Amino acid sequence: MTIRTSDGVELHVRDWPLPAGSVRHGSALIVHGLGEHSGRYAHVAAALNRAGIAVRSYDHRGFGQSGGPKAILPHPEVLLDDAKQMYETLAAEARAAGDSAPPFLIGHSMGGAVVARAVTGGWIMPRGLVLSSPALKTRVPRVAEWIAHRAARVIPNVARPHGLPLGKISHDEAVLADAQADPYNHRIASPRLIAFILNAGAEARRDAGKIRVPTLLLVAGEDYLVDPHGARAFFDALPPGLGTMRWYDGLYHEVFNEREPDRARVLGDLTGWIVQHSGGG
Repeated sequence: MTIRTSDGVELHVRDWPLPAGSVRHGSALIVHGLGEHSGRYAHVAAALNRAGIAVRSYDHRGFGQSGGPKAILPHPEVLLDDAKQMYETLAAEARAAGDSAPPFLIGHSMGGAVVARAVTGGWIMPRGLVLSSPALKTRVPRVAEWIAHRAARVIPNVARPHGLPLGKISHDEAVLADAQADPYNHRIASPRLIAFILNAGAEARRDAGKIRVPTLLLVAGEDYLVDPHGARAFFDALPPGLGTMRWYDGLYHEVFNEREPDRARVLGDLTGWIVQHSGGG
């Protein structure tokens, strides 16, 4: 299935509907991270299905099976516009199916920066927000940040290998092998994309106090791709009573893809929180 964006790009969409006869407690949109695609979240969707949540995800433009040149953004806010369109489409479909509750919004890594900024900046108002190892602060040195911002103005769409330590996304060797062999993954980023991630994370941290919906942060304590203290700063700035944080000492970046029993523990924390905030418990 594809959905066409307002500027004509076809975004690849995956749905995980509830099995026939299931009691529906809501819906959720999953927004994936840098260099990956929505197909890597089938097991997350399965866990949410068991909690009565219908799930949709999509490949960002320039990622996975979606259209557009790889890792290229036509303008700095396009990923926010795409997320808003995808969310509103899912919400409209849910209402047509008799589900009046807004969908939950779940973002991992770069997707976490996208959805955190979408909510703090007013693009989307979800039923609840979940951030998995969100890229709210990077490990890029200050001089490299300056170079990225300057390059975004001069050569915004020259995509190059990003150099992130992808061997540190999980302790599970099968996950590493699958990610390496996956034909829909790629390892490049453009200056405009890098600048967007930097800006979205900083702006989300700055505006975290504007959030008005329950928010869950699932944070890898040993994250080599993003700085987990960005998530902690975001959590600390949330209005009282809205935030829940699960900090996983020793886990790598992809907390949904860690070795067992850690994977089951993280998915249990996710679904438990969703059940609590969907009335499914």
